[in-house]
Amino acid sequence: MDKQIRKAQIIRNKLSKEASLEIDAQGEWALYAGHTVESINRLIPVLRGTGSGTFHLAVSTSCRIYFELVAGDDERFVLSERHLPMAGGYNFRDLGGFVTKEGRRVKWGKLFRGDELSNLTNEDIKYLSSLPLTSVIDFRAQGETRRSPDRLPSTVHFTYPIAITPGNLSTEGIQANLLKTNIDAHMKHMNRLLVSDPACVRAFRIFFAIVQNHLSAPILFHCSAGKDRAGMAAALVLFSLGVDEETVMEDYLSSKIYLSDKYDAFIAKYPRAESIFTVKRMFLQAGINQIKRDHGTIMNFLTNTLKVDIVRMRRLYLE
Repeated sequence: MDKQIRKAQIIRNKLSKEASLEIDAQGEWALYAGHTVESINRLIPVLRGTGSGTFHLAVSTSCRIYFELVAGDDERFVLSERHLPMAGGYNFRDLGGFVTKEGRRVKWGKLFRGDELSNLTNEDIKYLSSLPLTSVIDFRAQGETRRSPDRLPSTVHFTYPIAITPGNLSTEGIQANLLKTNIDAHMKHMNRLLVSDPACVRAFRIFFAIVQNHLSAPILFHCSAGKDRAGMAAALVLFSLGVDEETVMEDYLSSKIYLSDKYDAFIAKYPRAESIFTVKRMFLQAGINQIKRDHGTIMNFLTNTLKVDIVRMRRLYLE
């Protein structure tokens, strides 16, 4: 039997934080809501509809809401906004909702990736408190964190500075990158370093030890742009949960969309710098290929080198 829902996503405006449902479907459907996945009220829908369209949702703008979309007798799945509505940030995303090769889904509201947190507004902080965000991992180098310290909600009990130098977008880092004759080649090399340089590998081993601690979530890991260091971390997490390589790549490439507002003006002024401030398939692919050359498979790298407990990861983060 064909599925009635082809695609659905929750969108929030980053300034007003107003929510809407974008849906591509046929037939009738209903949407239920709650402040947590466990507390979704499955008796009274917040919205009913038929077919496709964009529908405004009359829900709180100050806190995160989780939804269950239901169609027919057997179609139901949890939704929330993947792109978090940060007025003072650009590349904040929930890793929830991705479907694994086994057909399971990554839990919403547990694992988040982001860019710098220094410019978050009070409304952004309030929203993050509603997750409630508990742990923050910062991949930035000391110079980056000193110039742009994190603004954190009071719900954060654990902060972990795990400096990874490749991917540094401080002024000095940018200037050093611009001296490279082939910046695309440099960015590919940087992604290879992220998974082969002993200091980077050690950092990601520590990262997974934190993520595998059940007390850590909801957890946000971030760097300056949320695309290179945080991008590789997100890719490794999704691989560990059984998400296929093309889906991992699509998630990586979406940074290009979310960072356009942040860097487009700079790129227009300095077009040669574009590759430093965007993502390209060949960048992450260079890292993936390096893993396969060195370890045979990504899973070997995760389990043998990064000491990832795959069973534990999937128990913690898959529905």
